[in-house]
Amino acid sequence: MKSSKGGNAVLDIQQVKLKGVADMLTSGPVVIMQLPEELNVKEVHNFMQEIGPLLESNRPRIVLECSQVRSMESAGVEMLLRCLEEVLKRDGDLKLAALSPEAEVILELMRVARVFETFPTSDEAARSFSAIPADAIPQDAPWYSTLFGDLGALKQAS
Repeated sequence: MKSSKGGNAVLDIQQVKLKGVADMLTSGPVVIMQLPEELNVKEVHNFMQEIGPLLESNRPRIVLECSQVRSMESAGVEMLLRCLEEVLKRDGDLKLAALSPEAEVILELMRVARVFETFPTSDEAARSFSAIPADAIPQDAPWYSTLFGDLGALKQAS
């Protein structure tokens, strides 16, 4: 087990062995999966079978580690977009980490690079999910107080 400290949160990252193409790490509620070296139709199919149950969970928080990706076909790009769509439907998030130069170029050429939040390392991506600790937000203040200012002034203006 490996621990990394970020702010007030401590992430416990454990390696979980899976059969098939991906190595998976869990970081509390964050799952880190290693993408295969080649993202072609066959590998995409295998990877989707492994990640499928995670995509269907409630509020999935997934980091895809891309350091080993050497080639990516359009099926690989479509898979990344499909995964992002599925986690967003379930109020979760998907982030990319350690993009290889090859993966970075393909995502830029396909004009989807800006769709994904990317990080230099999977640890940084995992920590980004807990960037604002729940205890840092005052629980007694109304949610609109700092956003809209005084509601009385807002009502008078309308």
